[in-house]
Amino acid sequence: MTTGLAFGILAVYFLMLIIVAHYTSKGADTNTFFTANKQSPWWLVAFGMIGTSISGVTFISVPGDVGKVSLSYYQIILGNLVGYFVIATVLLPLYYRLNLISIYTYLDKRLGKMSYKTGSSFFLLARTLGSAARLFLAVQVLQLAIFDAWNIPFWISALVTIALIWVYTYRGGVKTIIVTDTLQTFFLLTALVLTIFLIANKLDLGVGGLVSTIQESKYSKMFFFDDFSYKHHFSKDFIAGIFIAIVMTGLDQDLMQKNLTCKNIGEAQKNMFWFCCTFAVTTLLFVCLGALLYIYADKIGFPIPERTDLLYPKLALGGEFGILAAVTFLLGITAATYASSDSALTALTTAFCIDFMHIEKYEEKQRNSIKHYTHIGFSALFFIIILIFNAISSQSIISTVFNIAGYTYGPLLGLFSFGLFTKMPIKDKLVPFVCIAAPILTYVIDVNSKEWLNGYQFGFEKLLLNGAITFIGLLLIKTK
Repeated sequence: MTTGLAFGILAVYFLMLIIVAHYTSKGADTNTFFTANKQSPWWLVAFGMIGTSISGVTFISVPGDVGKVSLSYYQIILGNLVGYFVIATVLLPLYYRLNLISIYTYLDKRLGKMSYKTGSSFFLLARTLGSAARLFLAVQVLQLAIFDAWNIPFWISALVTIALIWVYTYRGGVKTIIVTDTLQTFFLLTALVLTIFLIANKLDLGVGGLVSTIQESKYSKMFFFDDFSYKHHFSKDFIAGIFIAIVMTGLDQDLMQKNLTCKNIGEAQKNMFWFCCTFAVTTLLFVCLGALLYIYADKIGFPIPERTDLLYPKLALGGEFGILAAVTFLLGITAATYASSDSALTALTTAFCIDFMHIEKYEEKQRNSIKHYTHIGFSALFFIIILIFNAISSQSIISTVFNIAGYTYGPLLGLFSFGLFTKMPIKDKLVPFVCIAAPILTYVIDVNSKEWLNGYQFGFEKLLLNGAITFIGLLLIKTK
């Protein structure tokens, strides 16, 4: 695919998003930006959430990681489904009953002001780092597809990428995103299915042949029950998957903000049910795609990149599967990453405006000004973090994202668990110290786990350890 064609495709794509944003943001005020006036159809939210949840990490990093851990990532997805059930039956009813805009307001009502501020702060940290890591993938692909050929430096690629997100989200906010994410999910799924079809064509395989080829390959193992010390043992990944879903969806303003735009709790729960079904099928296709990419690369002697995240883009953009695959890949990765990042930018703006600026106290003109500058501020922060990732990143981004989650979402898990499952009051002013100490202790235990725990290695379940330490810390500061 030529650089000019790639640029033309993306130019048309973003023009489409900007046109959608123009029409969805007509008459928008700050309430529209934050809640879409609670008029979103559940089916539109459910379909758009697929793109938000999958992101560029799943699109590139999950297939790339298959060469290292086979299909074991799906153990986490099975755990996710249990976590989504908890969200639909426990958390969503709570949020709707309290009529929340920022879900962290619950912590203020239950534990106190410092708990509230601490919880929101950890969300801001977690989502900023996680979303910047995801967006970093998209910038890499744009650099590979377009900007390298024009000798444009990486930092300009990053700046253009973030500026485009800002342009189509700054007015309509979550109302615009629900529509644009639906379009982007469509492009993502089209790219996924079409790539699998084109690889099958290259390997002269039908549907049955694809399944048997994956089953007979060295990448086929999905469940690991043998060595409990292995970091991807089934029990570790499954349990981690439950809590990853709870904290990265149910305790995350980003995904919950979309759910809270539904008209009522019944529609929000219906949204979660259908989202679960489609998410499980879509992610299964992604891990199978990863196996097929490695099978194809082995067959033709294609060198596996040191950074395995680049395997899929190098094969697709390098013309191995033809021009159609290159075009759909470019649209797919762009759609996947932007569907996640535009949503995150809006959620970060919402949380900061509600939780720290207390925007509800001001008149609409001042509210709009605060929202505007906050939106710009988080865009600039994304830019800086992406440049840092580019300088230091050497591991799979999927591992990076979950490592970030393990340390930053753990205190949120502990805070909400304590609030929901106990009725104890606490010394609220000590909560920040507990929530800072918990990730530090988690890191120390993780680094020394082999020596201290007879060879045990922590995988993604360090999130659960972090949450448990936070919970115990809150017990220690309870009041009589």
